[in-house]
Amino acid sequence: METTLIIAITCVAIFSVFITPKAKGNGAFFQGLSPEGKAPSLLMLTFSQVTTWIFARSLLNAAILGFYYGVWGTLAYAAYYLSFLTGAKIIDSVRFQHGFDSIQAFLIDRFGPWGTRCYNFVIGVRLVSEVFANILVIGILFGVAGGTAYTTAVALFAVVTLVYSMLGGLHASLRTDLFQMLLFLLLLGALTVLVLATGQLTSAALLFKSFAINDPGPILIVVALLQIWSYPMHDPVMMDRGFIADRKTTRQSFYHAAWISFICIILFGSFGIIAGANAIGGEAMNATLMRILGETPMLLFNITLVISAMSTLDSTLSSASKLVAVDMRWIEPSVVNGRITMAVFVLLGLLLVFSGNKDLFSAVAVSGTASMYLAPVIFFSLWGGRTDIPLWSYLCSFFTALAGAALYFSESAGYTQWLGESHKYTKLLAISLTILISGCLLFWAGLIRQKQPSNLRESTV
Repeated sequence: METTLIIAITCVAIFSVFITPKAKGNGAFFQGLSPEGKAPSLLMLTFSQVTTWIFARSLLNAAILGFYYGVWGTLAYAAYYLSFLTGAKIIDSVRFQHGFDSIQAFLIDRFGPWGTRCYNFVIGVRLVSEVFANILVIGILFGVAGGTAYTTAVALFAVVTLVYSMLGGLHASLRTDLFQMLLFLLLLGALTVLVLATGQLTSAALLFKSFAINDPGPILIVVALLQIWSYPMHDPVMMDRGFIADRKTTRQSFYHAAWISFICIILFGSFGIIAGANAIGGEAMNATLMRILGETPMLLFNITLVISAMSTLDSTLSSASKLVAVDMRWIEPSVVNGRITMAVFVLLGLLLVFSGNKDLFSAVAVSGTASMYLAPVIFFSLWGGRTDIPLWSYLCSFFTALAGAALYFSESAGYTQWLGESHKYTKLLAISLTILISGCLLFWAGLIRQKQPSNLRESTV
């Protein structure tokens, strides 16, 4: 199966390079415009939104959560895809109601330079974690960490994806996303049909875990519903795609991406659920699936993971180059500098892969927890239209979220047990609630303190 998988991946990679147009200017490389200067169509933008969010880590996480926590675990991960609905509202407000051309422009208007410094730090960490996670999935598929197959697969995948990403930037990413999404849907459909034919995808298997509100799956659903308000704003890949088409196309692409992604995650997660229902003893998910499904479905299972990893990595690299060159202005925004930035992010991702960290969901949870400092920004400053929130409220919310993310990482990794011995998702729920409530109270307190001086001046008059 490994040889067939390598051949399939090679074919996808070669075709992706073949259909990638070389960017000749900043418009194509950073803004995704065609050589004629046109924005992407609704189909291209929607499929790009979907395929960049249904990345390999997401598919694997949905299946793993289903394996351990049943349908409730998969539903919890699928709930994160409601972020497309809140993301649509965020983009519409920032771009069309307030008139800003980027999230950074909005934040610097409301909170000055520190508004963007905090934001750029959070999304920079997220971009590096995305590169790391999607490269890591490839290594997991091909062998044991440290082995020759593992190292070779990781290196080749990173280099091939980097090559075609460097050629065309964001426009190339949009074009390859369309092709890779069509292929992904074809493979997912074929995989679903093959699994149905085995008779394993039954209601009894899907419901092998009963519902209990204090179980990890239902708790994670609540966590997702808390984090989706801020999660999209800290995802530069999603936000970048909100600024390249007209209002109607942009809004529809987000709405369509929501239901398409939700269905795809549920379908792929269901394979993990049936593995959990049929696992024997301490059997791993992949071993269970191989035993009950056979080699052909598992080959399709692995190919879909590789395609999703490839489509996400090129989009992440294009967003990374835009962040450093256009949004942060650390370097001159040119095609050459954009390509250098992509190479640097791939190197950072590879360093993390070979450093030994293998927890895929931790990156999601830590990133999502840190992003929650943006929730009061969205509620008060963006949707509430308040322009008088003091900087200290923003900074305190930021550091509270950062501390919460660090605490969750420490607790989930077993470095500390300050929150007791409860399940790590119970701790994540407590931390998320604390950050959300604290952030909103900090913004409210800032408003109250802003009003007090003016009230005092009025009383003295």
